[in-house]
Amino acid sequence: MSDSERKEERHRKAMQKQKAKVDANIERADEERGVAVLLTGNGKGKSSSAFGMVMRALGYGHKVGVVQFIKGQQLSGEEIYLRDQCPQVDFHQMGTGFTWNTQDRSGDIAAAERTWAIARPMLSDPSYDLVVLDELTYMLAYDYLDADEVISALVNRPESQSVVVTGRGGGSALQEAMDTVSEVKDVKHAFRAGIKARAGVDY
Repeated sequence: MSDSERKEERHRKAMQKQKAKVDANIERADEERGVAVLLTGNGKGKSSSAFGMVMRALGYGHKVGVVQFIKGQQLSGEEIYLRDQCPQVDFHQMGTGFTWNTQDRSGDIAAAERTWAIARPMLSDPSYDLVVLDELTYMLAYDYLDADEVISALVNRPESQSVVVTGRGGGSALQEAMDTVSEVKDVKHAFRAGIKARAGVDY
C-alpha cells in the first residue's frame, strides 16, 4: 500500500468514527421543541449571529419578532434591511442609544420597561416562531428589569417558540435557564488599532 493509499485509509476510518458519533447524537436528540439561545461574551458578533438566525427563520417562512434594547439612535444595516425588505418582521427598538451616552438611569429604566412591555407579549404568543431580544442582558446586569420576571417569561414561552438573547453578562441564572449558551471571545478588534467602525460590518 502506498503512502497516499494509507492516508486515504486513515482518513476513511477517522470519518467513519466521526459519522458514528454524529449519527448517535442525532438519534438521541428526539425532543421536538423551540430552543432558548444566549449569545454572550466580550467579542464582536453576537447580534450579527442573532440576525443570521432571523434570516434563517425567514427562509422557512417563520414569523419573527425582534426587539432591540439599548440600540436605536444610530442607524444600523439590520434596521434598514428589516424595515425596508422584511416588513413581515415585527421590529422594535428601545431607541435611547447606549446607556453610557444617556447617563440617565431613571430614564433608561423607564425606556427598558416600555420596551419589555412590547417584548413580553411576544414571548407568550405561539404565532411567533422566533423572538430575538438583542442586548437584553444589559437590562438585567444594570437592574433595569426584574431578572426573575424576564427569566420566567423566557422559560414559560410557547413550546414551539425559539428565543435568542444577546449581550454581555446577564448573570448565571439566565445562563442556566437557556438551552444553548455561546460565548464570543474578544481576541483582537480593529477599533483598538484606531480603525473606525464600518457600515455594513460593524453597524
